[in-house]
Amino acid sequence: METQGKTKWVLDPAHSEILFKVRHLMITNVKGEFRKFSAEAVSAGNDFSSAEVNLTIDAASVFTNNDDRDNHLKSADFFDVENHKELTFQSTKVEKVDDDEYKLTGLLTIKGVAKEVTLNVEHGGIMKDPWGNDKAGFSLEGKINRKEWGLNWNAALEAGGVMVGDEVKISAEVQFAKQG
Repeated sequence: METQGKTKWVLDPAHSEILFKVRHLMITNVKGEFRKFSAEAVSAGNDFSSAEVNLTIDAASVFTNNDDRDNHLKSADFFDVENHKELTFQSTKVEKVDDDEYKLTGLLTIKGVAKEVTLNVEHGGIMKDPWGNDKAGFSLEGKINRKEWGLNWNAALEAGGVMVGDEVKISAEVQFAKQG
């Protein structure tokens, strides 16, 4: 839908993913994903240099391929899904770095705590799918310190160090469908 030069884009969940990675036992990474989320972007036509982006993630959709770990992540030690059903991101600024690269800054809210984060974004381009729909693709990467959102649980290791690292690497592949 285009109104007053603005174009609305809606996330295509079948062609999108949100992943995270965190150190475990200080020697390997554990990967996970959120399986249910929605997003929309509003741009000036096909120009995303001033786009507004909103994302909502179902906190209970966290998946790490281990039921015990997933249940622990859903508990009050981490996402507290009974009291905080959603994680959200609302953009506040987009900076164009070069033709295909952007810095996307916004407020990430986890467990009711909103903090500013900046993500690196690569715009893969715009293409028509076989049904004539315009699609826009993006790759995103960034890092957060989980403790800034009150995700403080950890356990000390006998040999020194901690079980779970503080830094969480975020990556996403997202595809938006132009509305209208």
